[in-house]
Amino acid sequence: MAATSPAVLQSLGTPFLSGSKSSRSLLSAAMVGGSRSATPAGGPRRLVVTAAVAKKSWLPGVRGGGNLVDPEWLDGSLPGDYGFDPLGLGKDPAFLKWYREAELIHGRWAMAAVVGIFVGQAWSGVSWFEAGADPSAIAPFSFGSLLGTQLLLMGWVESKRWVDFFDPDSQSVEWATPWSRTAENFANATGDQGYPGGKFFDPLSLAGTINNGVYVPDVEKLERLKLAEIKHARIAMLAMLIFYFEAGQGKTPLGALGL
Repeated sequence: MAATSPAVLQSLGTPFLSGSKSSRSLLSAAMVGGSRSATPAGGPRRLVVTAAVAKKSWLPGVRGGGNLVDPEWLDGSLPGDYGFDPLGLGKDPAFLKWYREAELIHGRWAMAAVVGIFVGQAWSGVSWFEAGADPSAIAPFSFGSLLGTQLLLMGWVESKRWVDFFDPDSQSVEWATPWSRTAENFANATGDQGYPGGKFFDPLSLAGTINNGVYVPDVEKLERLKLAEIKHARIAMLAMLIFYFEAGQGKTPLGALGL
């Protein structure tokens, strides 16, 4: 639910991946819109330009070009770009932008899940895939109430993220943030899609500083954190895949480690 896959979108009847001109124009509009910078309330519009850099190869033992080792549509500008796209999914720049968005969101959820699985089992002694059926589990809400609340809250958040992907800056308005005193809390302070920053999304100022109450992004710090995040996200997604295979055999991550 964190990031809607193109297959799901197609199954819902959207022309997103139908191959029509309308779908490509829709994605192209998202790509162009994503290159615009956000305008925090009261602040000037900023333009963020990402230059292509030399990238390392995911298969360093093989030299030479070719789409398998060094596809021409990957220029090294994306964090964590090692030229890995053997299926050619990112040939279209608009599709590449969507797949990076999906990878980023799935990776963030995977990192949260991996931590939750380890901490949950270490704290309760119950494995993550048996927690819901454990007789000693205390459930203050019924399953229906919990499911309905999750669908409502996550649906609201995901719909905002979906709209913002195609129309950047459109969600940092007062009517879209009913509980916030100011829409500035939800504005994109960095001008980069998927990395809003600001006082709300970067409260510890890891990728910026607060000057006179205004969040100022630090480009160098932000680029380092982008690379670190995508690396950890990919490891977490692989870890979750392993956890699923272990669960099929009745094993837990802690049990597999002998803990």
